[in-house]
Amino acid sequence: MQQKAHTHRSLEKALEILLSFVPHNMEMGTVDLSDRVGFQRSTVNRILHVLERYGFVKQNPNSRKFVLGHSIIDLATAVQQSLNGSLTRIATPTINSLRTQLRETVVLELAASTFTIIAYIADGPGPIRLKEAVGARHGYNAAAGAKSILAHSPEEFQNQILKEKLTRFTPNTIADPKRLLRHLKEIRRRGFAYDDEERNLEIRAFGCPVFSHEGIPVAAVVVAGPLHRITWKRRTEIVPPLKEAAAKISEQLYFSKPSA
Repeated sequence: MQQKAHTHRSLEKALEILLSFVPHNMEMGTVDLSDRVGFQRSTVNRILHVLERYGFVKQNPNSRKFVLGHSIIDLATAVQQSLNGSLTRIATPTINSLRTQLRETVVLELAASTFTIIAYIADGPGPIRLKEAVGARHGYNAAAGAKSILAHSPEEFQNQILKEKLTRFTPNTIADPKRLLRHLKEIRRRGFAYDDEERNLEIRAFGCPVFSHEGIPVAAVVVAGPLHRITWKRRTEIVPPLKEAAAKISEQLYFSKPSA
């Protein structure tokens, strides 16, 4: 029993040492780490060499200090791939719950290189259904979800989309790059996008982005429906729970919103 407790404590110490490198992975030597975690230098030195053997830390041969190693990257990559592959499954309960709360159709859009893809649709109770199905593609200049993703994307990605010819889907579609850029700034300020018959006539929608652990928008939650139900006046009713749903999914992807 005593041996088991000793093993558990050794593991806890190793984890504390690894977590000491979060969030900036700065180089630290045995003395630095000993001061930070409060362990004896000999203990820290012994654990570091075990972690190095398994690739969790690596030592700079010049400074003799340590940083996180390739095994940490391997684990992070595995987690990210799992999350990307499971995003729809992760989001589905929240999407369904929002549909029940608002009694409107709720959609999950996934980000791709030059368009977004509808991954899941929770149909509202009304007789009117969206014209598109799972697998349909949306241009970044039109649909609410796509615009919300683009508005919160890095400038490099925005420029990539803006330099391409913007497709006009309806008379309301924004096809001018300069106008779209101004529109994206307004979306970013508000935290949500509004599609006023820009992708499909007779359909309006509100959209909010979903962020990965890196703070990159990877999807969007969208509330969509016919003109007489999805109106700008209803934004005070629709947007708050929509934002909450998108934030909940983002949290499940390990996104942490930076403090103001």
